[in-house]
Amino acid sequence: MSLEREAKLAASAAFRLPPMDGLVTGATAIARPRLELEATYYDTAELHLARWGVTLRHRTGEPGPAWTLKLPGGAEEHTLERQELRFAGGRAAVPREASDLLRAYVRGRTLIPVARLHTSRNPIDIREPDGTLLAEIVDDAVSVHAGNRVTSRFREIEIETKHNGSQGREVLRAAVDRVTAAGCGDDQPVPKLIRALGADASRPAEVVVPDLGAHPRPDELARHAIAGAVVQLLQHDAPVRLGEDEEGVHKFRVATRRLRSDLGTFAAFFDGEQAEHLREELRWLGNEVGRLRDTHVLAGNLQRAIDALPADDVSPGQHLLKRLRRQAQDARDSVLAALRSERYDRLLDELVRTAGAGQPLPEGASQRHRKRDAMAMNNLVRTRWRRLAAAVEALGDDPPDAALHDVRIKAKRCRYTAEAVTPVAGERVARFAVAVSRLQTVLGEHQDTVVAERWLREAADATPVSRLAAGELVAHQRAERSRLRAEWPPVWRTVFAKRRRTTF
Repeated sequence: MSLEREAKLAASAAFRLPPMDGLVTGATAIARPRLELEATYYDTAELHLARWGVTLRHRTGEPGPAWTLKLPGGAEEHTLERQELRFAGGRAAVPREASDLLRAYVRGRTLIPVARLHTSRNPIDIREPDGTLLAEIVDDAVSVHAGNRVTSRFREIEIETKHNGSQGREVLRAAVDRVTAAGCGDDQPVPKLIRALGADASRPAEVVVPDLGAHPRPDELARHAIAGAVVQLLQHDAPVRLGEDEEGVHKFRVATRRLRSDLGTFAAFFDGEQAEHLREELRWLGNEVGRLRDTHVLAGNLQRAIDALPADDVSPGQHLLKRLRRQAQDARDSVLAALRSERYDRLLDELVRTAGAGQPLPEGASQRHRKRDAMAMNNLVRTRWRRLAAAVEALGDDPPDAALHDVRIKAKRCRYTAEAVTPVAGERVARFAVAVSRLQTVLGEHQDTVVAERWLREAADATPVSRLAAGELVAHQRAERSRLRAEWPPVWRTVFAKRRRTTF
């Protein structure tokens, strides 16, 4: 997998590409032979992939595997960022690996050819004096085919950086500036498929996060929260499957947790029985991906501690990590089995429907009851706060680890609710949510040490050669836990003070 960062600019038939030497100091432009490319794009009949910003194609006429999958990233000015993956295989069947990565968007629908494009490509390499490739500029003349008939033609200039870091960005900016100064279009970047398919491919995705105006109604707030978490879940499905991005696993897990919390927070705006069913299914999914995420956190925790061991104990410590990596692989296998199940497909279908549902308020209600809306949203946070405060008050002077973990869970729910209602409840609630997040973080790190010690004790019994190292690592976890036990009460006092200054 690679990150593709490119600019796409529409060009007229009369446009002349200017000389591209000297985009950065010493860089030269080297023209390469023309390529004739034949591409077939695949999507569902309703163009679900294109509407999510995903493209899947089979293309011949260039080196490398014929299949390319591009997953959505970011866009700014003329630049698109997408994750690009290549797969070998003939045009007759979509590679299984690509189909797997698209499952969250497709969910049982059939992938069919939706467009056939011929591209006459004139490529130019931008290289440093030592031959390092900085960027590729291509001048593409594209024809869109339906059977033997050409239905449309267009021309575009693509500039793709081939160098990470500031120099790659500098080349990209300089090339865009030079090409636009020569008369190339300065519109937003649009993939070839979208140009070819037109308005149908530009329709909104099946889940849209609605914009919130200055004074959103509670039902609008509920749909905004649910839709945002569903989009995050769908967009991080592929990174979880790929297994190369621990942050993607973390964001996927957070999406399951936010959805469970928000479905509870905004229960009045959704079908109660259906919302509770979704929360139970999200608990299942969250537990599956949570076991994998926990191995990532534990591995990072232990690696830092092992690096600080005496030199003679580092190697035995690494044996412990090998054991953990095997467990992580087992957890990953379990996650992949869940993501490839019909149960998961059904859950996504239900979440997508729920994201566009909800019980709307009567038209004009927001004008008549704006203060009441704010009060209702404040009450949602107040309920979460009372549960959190009661749990802290019941702790005593030397609370057990499990009680602190329970406080952390309640802090997380309180934070999620505060963040969800901030557009109605106001900036003070937003600041309160930040304070609660700090409490959640400290108590989360405390729980990490509890989990690490428990795991180390089990691993020491199973790995005799590492018992001494495991003992040292347990001592380290206990020291960290003592530090965090001293750290969380002042953080709590800050949260309590924020609460007293917050109007809910």
